[in-house]
Amino acid sequence: MASRALYSSSHWMLKKRDDFKDTLEERRSSSDLRYALRCYTPTLYKGLVPCKASILKTIVLQSDHLQYVIKQVSSEAGDSIESVTEEASLILDEMAHRLQLSTIRFFAFTLSKVFKRLFRSVCVNEEGIQRLQQAVHDHPVILLPSHRSYMDFLMMSYLLYMYDLPLPVIAAGMDFMSMKFIGEMLRMSGAFFIRRSFGGDKLYWAVFSEYVKTMLRNGYAPIEFFLEGTRSRTCKSLAPKTGLLNIVMEPFFKGELFDINLVPVSISYERILEESLYARELLGVPKPKESTSGLLKARRVLSEDYGSMHVYFGHPVSVRSLAEGKIIRSQYNLLSRHIPQKPSTDTQTFLNDAAFRLVRIQEENMVLKPWVLIATLLLQNPDGLDRCSLTEQTDWLRYLALSLGAFLDWPDQESCSEVISCSLDLHRHLLSVSGGHVQLNVTETPKVDTTPEEAVFHRAVVVLSCATYRNQILHVFLRPALLAVAMQSSNSCRKGHLKLHQVGWGASVHSHFQISPEMFKSGLWLGHSRTFTELSCSHSFVILTVCLGSLSCWKMNLCPSLRSRALWSRFSSKMSLYIAAFIFPSILTSLPVPAAEKHPHSMMLPPPCFTVGIVLAR
Repeated sequence: MASRALYSSSHWMLKKRDDFKDTLEERRSSSDLRYALRCYTPTLYKGLVPCKASILKTIVLQSDHLQYVIKQVSSEAGDSIESVTEEASLILDEMAHRLQLSTIRFFAFTLSKVFKRLFRSVCVNEEGIQRLQQAVHDHPVILLPSHRSYMDFLMMSYLLYMYDLPLPVIAAGMDFMSMKFIGEMLRMSGAFFIRRSFGGDKLYWAVFSEYVKTMLRNGYAPIEFFLEGTRSRTCKSLAPKTGLLNIVMEPFFKGELFDINLVPVSISYERILEESLYARELLGVPKPKESTSGLLKARRVLSEDYGSMHVYFGHPVSVRSLAEGKIIRSQYNLLSRHIPQKPSTDTQTFLNDAAFRLVRIQEENMVLKPWVLIATLLLQNPDGLDRCSLTEQTDWLRYLALSLGAFLDWPDQESCSEVISCSLDLHRHLLSVSGGHVQLNVTETPKVDTTPEEAVFHRAVVVLSCATYRNQILHVFLRPALLAVAMQSSNSCRKGHLKLHQVGWGASVHSHFQISPEMFKSGLWLGHSRTFTELSCSHSFVILTVCLGSLSCWKMNLCPSLRSRALWSRFSSKMSLYIAAFIFPSILTSLPVPAAEKHPHSMMLPPPCFTVGIVLAR
C-alpha cells in the first residue's frame, strides 16, 4: 500500500505531518515464518557491537558508583561488603533482561498472527522511522511512547524489528515477572523489571540507576520507558514522572555523553482493547492481577475487530539543545562522577519542563478517529440523535477540531455518512441503533434477573467507555478555553485588546486563574492567534467549564475572579452532579463567520441542536 496522508497537503489549516504506511498489508500477503526468520541487521550506535548480558552485569557491579554505595550501605548497616555485594548481585539478577534473538523471532511470528486478527491496519510514519535510524547511529536513544494499552510495548518492539532497528530494552513493572513462562519470555525479548516503588532502598536505587546508565553510555540498545509511568485509564495524558528521565539525562549532565536523543512516540487506537476493563476499574472494580491463565482466557479478543492503529514516531529531541542555557553542567564537576547527587532545584525544574514538553508532543501527534467526535456528541445527547443530525453535527465538529490543529484520520474519499456508519459498526457494543436513531446503551430495559445496581453499573460502564474516547480530543480545546476565560474576564471586548500575543496570553490567564507554570510551557499557545480572535467569549467559555476539570496532565489551583465565578456557576449548575467530570462542553451557536479578507474559506455555523450536558437515565 502506498503511503497515505491523513489530510490534503493543500489544507490551509494544517501544518505538514508525515504520511502513513499500513505495515500489515505486506504481512497479509506473505509468509509470517519467512518474515520472522529473515536476516536481521540493525543500525548500531557508532557501529558498536552490544556486549552480552553477563558482561553487562559485571560492568555494573564493578562500577565506581555502585562500589561507593555498597561501601556506604555496608558501613550504615554494619554488614560486610561481601554480603552487600551479593545482595546487589541478586537485585541485578532479578532486574536484568536477557535479550535473545531467537525469542524475538518467536514474538515476530506470533505477533504477526495476532495483529492481523485484531487490527484492520497498523499505520506507521516511515519518515519518522528514517529519522530514528539516523538518531540511533549518532547518539544514544531514549524511546518515550504514550501508554494507553498493554499493546504499546509489544507493538514498539515489533515495528523496530520490522524496520531493522535495534530492539529496545524496556522498563517493565514487577507484575509481569510473576507471570509463569510469559515473564521469562518478556525478559528474553528485552524487558528489565523494576519495582513500582523503591522507598528508601538506597542499594536498589543505585543498582537500578547504574544499570540504566551503563546501557546508555555503552550504546547497548535504545532504552524505552513510559513517561506517564502507567496506562492512562481515562485516555487523558497523566502527569509525567521524572525519576527515570533524570537517570537517563545524568550522563549528559556529567559530561559522559555528548548528547542524547529523546524520541516521543504517539500510539493511537481506533478501539482500545481494555476499554471495558478501564471503565470497571474507574468504578472501583479491582485491577485483575497479571497472570498467564488470565492471558489465555483473554484470547477471545482475537474474534473482535479493533479497527486501525497509528504509530507516529516524533522528531528526536536533543537533550543538549533542551539544556542549553538552563543547566550549568560545571556544577557536576564539584564532586567525583561516581558520588550520587540529588538533582538541584534548577535541574528538577528543567526535568519537569522537559517532561511536560514531551507529553505535549505526544498529544499533538495523536491521531484522532471519527469515533472520538461521535462519542463526544452522543455523550451530550443522552436521548440520542437521528442519523442526519448526527452526520451534520459530526461534520461541523470535525471542521472546528481541524481549525484548532487536531490530527484527525478522516478518509477523504468517503462521504461523512459512510465514515460515521463505519465507526458506529465498530463500536456497536456501546450503541443502540434503531430506525435511524442512534444513542448510547444507557436506556435499555434491564433484564428480569438484573438488580437496579447492576443496571446502573452497566450504564456507567457504557458512559465511561465512551468518555475515554471523548477525552482524547480534550487537549485540542484546552488551550483555546484557557484563553477564552481571560477574554471573558476582561472588561474590554475591543478586537485590538483580544489580539493577545504568546507572552500576554499566559500572563492574562494567570492573572485571573492561579494556574501552575506547566500550563504555559512547551509552546502551549502557538498556532492559535488567528482562530482565537474569531471565537466569541461565550462560545469558548463552555469549553472551559469541563476542560479545567478533565485534563489530568495539567496541575492547577483555580482562584477565579468574582466575574468568572458567576459565569462558572451559570454554566456548571446545568450539569449533572454525578457525571460532571465526564461531560464534554458544547459549543454555543454564537460563532461568527470569519471575515473573507482573513480566511478565504467558509465556516459552517454549529447546528442549532448542539446542546450541553448528559444525565444518566435512572
